[in-house]
Formats: sequence, C-alpha cells, structure tokens
Amino acid sequence: MAEDADQLLSEGAARHARGDLDGAARLYRKVLARQKDDPNALNLLGVIARQRGELVRALDLSARAVALRPDSFVFLANHGAALAEAGHLPQAIRALRAALARRPDEVQTLRNLGQALTAAGEAGAALAPLARATELAPAMAEAWLALAHARREAGAEGAAEAARHAIDQAGRDGAIAEQARFLLAALGEEAAPDRAPATYVRELFDRYAPRFDQDLEGRLAYRTPALLAALLEGAGVLPDGARRVLDLGCGTGLSGVALKPFAKRMTGLDLSPRMLEVARGRGLYDRLEEADLLAWLPRQRAGFELVVAADVLNYLGDLAPALAGIRGVLVPGGIAAFSVETGEAPVALGSGLRYRHDPAHVAALAAAAGFEALARRDATLREEKGAPVAGTLFVLRRR
Repeated sequence: MAEDADQLLSEGAARHARGDLDGAARLYRKVLARQKDDPNALNLLGVIARQRGELVRALDLSARAVALRPDSFVFLANHGAALAEAGHLPQAIRALRAALARRPDEVQTLRNLGQALTAAGEAGAALAPLARATELAPAMAEAWLALAHARREAGAEGAAEAARHAIDQAGRDGAIAEQARFLLAALGEEAAPDRAPATYVRELFDRYAPRFDQDLEGRLAYRTPALLAALLEGAGVLPDGARRVLDLGCGTGLSGVALKPFAKRMTGLDLSPRMLEVARGRGLYDRLEEADLLAWLPRQRAGFELVVAADVLNYLGDLAPALAGIRGVLVPGGIAAFSVETGEAPVALGSGLRYRHDPAHVAALAAAAGFEALARRDATLREEKGAPVAGTLFVLRRR
C-alpha cells in the first residue's frame, strides 16, 4: 500500500511539474482515497488549489498537512504561502518564520516572508530576509524587485540599486523589468511613463484582494465612493435606480455599494481577477468584465448614462485617453464622476507609485474631451501611513 502511494505521488509530481494540474490532482486524490490523512497528498493538493486561486481550499488542505506533520519545512512553507495569498499576514509570517527556522536559507521562503512583511507594513523587518534571498540567488529577478519595494517602503537606501539588479536579471521577463523601471521612475531615477504597468496593477490588486475591504474601510479610512455618490446627488444626479452605470476599476465592489442606488443595471470593470471574484460575491453587478480600461473602453458603444472611476485614474499619468474613452461610452448628456489625487504639477508620479494631478489641468483635459463641469470638490480620499491623501472629485456631463 505504501509503495503504491509513493508511486502515485511520484507520478502526480511529474504531471504537476509539466503543468497537468488536473492529472496530478486525480493521482493525489487516489492516494487520499486509500489513506485519507496522507500529509504529502494533502499538501500537494493544497499547492494545486493555491495555483488555481482556490484559496479557501488551499488553506484547509495545507493546514491539515501541517497538523499531521508540524515540523515539516515543506508543509509550513506551503501553508505560509497560502496564508499570505489569502491575506492572513500575521499567521503567514509566523508559518514562514517557523519554516525558515528549519531551513534558514530556502530562497523562495525567504522571498515569501519578505513580501508578507512588506505587505503587513513591516518593510524594515523585510529587508534582512529579502537581502539574504538575493545573496543566495543573485539571478532571481523577483527577489531583487521585492527588495527594491521593501527598501522604498522602509525609506532605506538602495531601492534604486535593487531595482536595477531586477532589470539586469529579468532576461525575457519583460513584466519584471517594466515594473522595476516604474519603481525607478517613482524614485525620480527615470522619466515617468504615461501610466502604471498593467502587470503591476494586476499583481498589486490580486495580492491585495483578500484584505482590501478590511484595510480600506478600517486602517485607511477609505471614503471616495461615498464622497462621489454625495457629490453626484448634490449635482442633481438622483439615486433613482434609473441609469445604466459603469463602475471603472470596480475592485471588490466597495464602490458598487455606493453606486447601486443610481443603477437599473450596473457593469463593473477591473484588471484584477481576484478583485472581481470578491465583487461577484456581492451580487451587485449585472455584468463584470476583466480588462484594462484603456483597451476596453474604445471597443464599447455609447450605452451608459453614468460612468464612475473611484481611485482609478491615479494609476494613469496621461488622462486624455481615459477621458476620451469615458466620453465614448456615455450617451449624450451622460454623467462622468471620478477622483484624482491632487498635486501641484500638471501630472507627477509620487513615491507611492501613484500619479497626482493638478485639478486645473484635469479640468482643461475634460473640457477638451467634450465634457462640461457640473461639480468639483477637494476631499481627503483616505489615509496613507497615518497622513491624509488629498484628492479632487469631479462630476462632468458629456456635451
């Protein structure tokens, strides 16, 4: 029986390595059918569940494996990775540290711990494990990029140097090089591009999705959707359930809660599949689309009476294409409402990897795109590192 299980696990691992997740999972389940508490099969099925984004199942399976073998480095490391992806950062950090106590120089686990610490707001503590990962694996571009982000968050020296190492080691991985160059631009080391890389935004919010609502409504005192809804009402746009509404960058649907009273039908658009998964669970949207707004908007007909973008345009430097796209999907007389982070220059990329815009410059772009102003208001959008984030809200009508 044990030999049969070993053979099945070995064949499953081979299929897993080839990317045949279905075939591997079938073999791992066969092992569990014979021995329901086989920790290796549980752990490997947990890895597959994590790769598929099935985080609840991944957590359950990996936790069962750890319970059976609490001293296993492999099981602790995989469970810690699943906890981190699910947004349970304190538990993830504990599990990953326990794994590293057994195998201190395992590079992937060092990187996972560093990223979890950075996400938890402990960037200073992330520096040592990430630096060690780059020492052990100097060709690992992902570790250099994670170290660059941690140094930037911690205000430590060497963020730009680490970003350049990431570019040097990225090879054919253009996404890592693009993200590293974007970080260099935020540090003032390169010219800012017209927008944040789509891969950066997608990965950022995929990782953030499990804890997004809790962080924004709690720790960050997020207010933008409610403020936009109030400004719409003040401009005479009533929450009468009469409009076809497009929620750009809908995320987990927090904005949809504020917009639903205006909608007879509501579409949500976002770049992050994991954010959309959470939004789908709210039951607010009639349609959800996974796409980049600059690519999606020009392909749509004019069919919306209201388009809202809450904390979305701060990932774009040049707002002209977005404003043209928004106008293009609005019916004549349709309403656009959005927020920007406020800056003094026409547009500038901040150290937080988001763009700030001068409200007068935005107003001029909106007029050039074919909008007339209905309302405008300065507001605090949320908090960041304990400080208020200044923003400006706009409500416009398509001419």
